[in-house]
Amino acid sequence: VQLQASGGGLVQAGGSLRLSCAASGRTFSSYDMGWFRQAPGKEREFVARIAWRRGTTYYADSVKGRFTISRDTAKNTVYLQMNSLKPEDTAVYYCAAGPSTRLSTLAAAYDYWGQGTQVTVSS
Repeated sequence: VQLQASGGGLVQAGGSLRLSCAASGRTFSSYDMGWFRQAPGKEREFVARIAWRRGTTYYADSVKGRFTISRDTAKNTVYLQMNSLKPEDTAVYYCAAGPSTRLSTLAAAYDYWGQGTQVTVSS
């Protein structure tokens, strides 16, 4: 299984970025796809997840209303649209995949991880 994250970069506060995560190597119909982030000196934290088959979503309170997770099943790709970015959103963002039955916001519940993409928001 491979998860390839891309789309990070440097943006000013209030700006937008869209991250992509291309998945390959297995079928993900029974999986949740998640986005996590990790800032320097901090633990990896949950951002959002989406059920691959049903498309149901769940967000961390810190990003609710600003970020949107979606997936394109034909392209086997998950997206994270990030709007109204804040300096505190600065982190390395990782995509991950884990069984939908876990319904978890914990990193340990996800079996597969991408390599991460840096998002930097300047004030």
